[in-house]
Amino acid sequence: MVQSEEHANARNADLEAQSAQDVETATHRVSTVDQLDEEEEERHVAADAKLLDNGNAHSSEAGDRSAQARIKAKLKKQKSEQDRQTTEEINKLLNDMPLEQNVTCGFWLFRGAFFQRFANQTAYVILYGIVGCIFSMTYAYFNGTITTIEKRFKIPSKNTGIISVGNDISQTLVSAVLAYYAGKGHRPRWIGFGLLTIVVFCLMTTSPHFLYGPGDDALALTKEFGAIPDENATLEAIEEQRSKTLCRLTGGGAECEMGEGNFAPQVLLFVAQFISGIGGSLYYTLGVSYMDDNTKKSKTPALLSLSYFLRMLGPAIGYALASFCLRLYIAPQLHPVINNKDPRWLGAWWLGWLVMGGLLTCSGIFLSMFPKELPRAAARRMVEEKRRREQLSLKHKQRTDKEKLTAELEPQPTAEPKASFKDMLFTFKRLSTNRTYMCNTLSNIFYLIGYTPFWIFTPKYIEVQYKQSAATSSMVTGTVALAFSAIGVLLSGFIISRYKPRARYMAAWNVICAVMVVAGVVTYAFIGCPDNERSVIVNIHNSDLNDTATCNSACTCDYVRYSPVCGENSMTYISACHAGCKMEHVLSDGKKIFYDCSCIPGPTVADNSSFRRLTAFDLTNENSTWDLGGKALGGTASSTAYLELLAAGQATPGACPVNCWTQFVAFLSVMCFLKFIGAAGRASNFLVSVRCVPEKDKTAAMGFGMMLCSMFAFIPGPIFFGWIFDRMCLVWGKTCTNKGNCWLYDPESMRYTLNFTAAIFIFLGAVFDFGVWYYVKDLKIFDEEVKEVEMQIVQHEEEQNAEKNTEI
Repeated sequence: MVQSEEHANARNADLEAQSAQDVETATHRVSTVDQLDEEEEERHVAADAKLLDNGNAHSSEAGDRSAQARIKAKLKKQKSEQDRQTTEEINKLLNDMPLEQNVTCGFWLFRGAFFQRFANQTAYVILYGIVGCIFSMTYAYFNGTITTIEKRFKIPSKNTGIISVGNDISQTLVSAVLAYYAGKGHRPRWIGFGLLTIVVFCLMTTSPHFLYGPGDDALALTKEFGAIPDENATLEAIEEQRSKTLCRLTGGGAECEMGEGNFAPQVLLFVAQFISGIGGSLYYTLGVSYMDDNTKKSKTPALLSLSYFLRMLGPAIGYALASFCLRLYIAPQLHPVINNKDPRWLGAWWLGWLVMGGLLTCSGIFLSMFPKELPRAAARRMVEEKRRREQLSLKHKQRTDKEKLTAELEPQPTAEPKASFKDMLFTFKRLSTNRTYMCNTLSNIFYLIGYTPFWIFTPKYIEVQYKQSAATSSMVTGTVALAFSAIGVLLSGFIISRYKPRARYMAAWNVICAVMVVAGVVTYAFIGCPDNERSVIVNIHNSDLNDTATCNSACTCDYVRYSPVCGENSMTYISACHAGCKMEHVLSDGKKIFYDCSCIPGPTVADNSSFRRLTAFDLTNENSTWDLGGKALGGTASSTAYLELLAAGQATPGACPVNCWTQFVAFLSVMCFLKFIGAAGRASNFLVSVRCVPEKDKTAAMGFGMMLCSMFAFIPGPIFFGWIFDRMCLVWGKTCTNKGNCWLYDPESMRYTLNFTAAIFIFLGAVFDFGVWYYVKDLKIFDEEVKEVEMQIVQHEEEQNAEKNTEI
């Protein structure tokens, strides 16, 4: 074994010596060509000097510009020649380089020529993006099925909020430490381990179904457990639910919701979320740093944008998967006697977790098969190190004795220390004193806080402000906004890769993006719908505060859910009960009308002419009227009692239609613009964040930044803006124990408070982005910038040597 290793080392040394000899020969040839070019340049400069002596200022300026243009052309020619030589050396080294363990793709039995062909940056970026797509599907799927989970295990919404931040808590605790230690190891294997923890998260999330079953209520609605199929069962269940929204003068109204169910499923769901945070931190920190280290710096923005784009597809696919699974019954092997429109329906919420767990298992295995370093990246690194050693040796030969003595007295750079707790603390201290890095991290924190309401509450905001349906709100946020974000990410990435702007230009672009986002969020505050804000009547009777009788004080509406009705006076009421409606009639076309509504004024000449009032003729021809107890009424509709009931106010289900379409289109236009601008700054922000720290600290810097963002943005942000939403609530629901969910918000107060608060946080982020712009002036982003500086230094040294030789 030892002899084979010595033989391999000797072979590598011979290859390196042969490669160095080839480089030296090629460099000698290029230097001969460059000498001829320099002599030609000197003749041009001498001619320009003669023009200066003649005192022709205009010609002097033109000559200076011509000289600068020739110098730039020369540098460009040298750079292209150097790139060509580098590519040839890398290709030659790849063909001759032995297949070492750190560049071998695969493990155990899964290795060989077939797998080695995938050890390239394109395969990694595509697979990394696909994994990110599946990973983001899990968050969307959880949000899409959480209502069914709450209904099945009787989990209150406040506990759901605590469960959903479990992954942020784990990222706060472990992301920085894991990024530091795993960044010094085999990163693809660590990413694979992180994806396996996400598989555990999927299995633990679906485990309550297999531990506790579909539930007795769901089983009782299947043929196998004795339920009798009845076509009218769903209609009766719906009518029973709706009849409880009527005004009940004699009791028997809506009952309060019972307390929490079993606590054990909630613990399982929280632990699963906590574990997913560990895998997420490994995926995000190690995956991007591995991509950046194994690609040319000029290609990083385009590849990064491609991976972002693939990841953006995840939420849309996740919501589609949730919709498909919830159409299946919670126990697919059984035959329910109800359909999915029945309020008692429970969908197969657990099924999608098995699908995503299987996909993550396969993709995690494939991703962990990538080598510790891609072969082409390893060859590029060897070529660059060889050239750097040659330059150092050349400089060392040209030094004087005094310079050599000074260099020997200077402290020599030490080798990179091994991973240890002490070195980790030094690394974090070094990062916390990096002004550019800290300004960039603080700007990210304030941006994340400011964007929180638009990430989490945008569908609710659209429903409250512009009275659009939940389906329309979800479609807008999930498709239209996603399209503009994807365009912004891809376009910015390819532009940066094509034109390679300097760090200060990219930092300035981030400042401009932030200012435009602040302006757009402030614009949100002034896009309101006055008709919507004046169309709701809140008439809740609180006997504890006021004993005075009102139009609905005897209706027992305390536990009636929010189910708005539109009165014939074109005003929206919280429910039929709150409108004082005591009777309900269903017309032959299926439309429902509430009548005998004590809080709605009777018909007048100025009333809404488009309202279709219920008449005695309708009651005579149709026997579909429900009394206070929810039972069908008979009798003569022309009786005095019925005429008195019909003389009172009437209402129809649903909120009164308001024309907010113009405002909604304006809001949608601004939102698409902001999505595009916000996404266009992601690539530049990432490049600045990873280039402003030493290469050895890159992965640790990403983990440290994730820890700070989770601690100060992801956890407190939703809590803070949730508190703001609660402050804007006009009508609260009630449960048997305490206050329930909010039924109705104040649109105008929400519009101003929410948007101005978000704008303040984003503006603070822009201030720190300005700090990044100030400190980033000497930062080099791309390899070409570093090479250009090195070539300018070499040229300056050659000019100094030429001057010395001339003096001698």
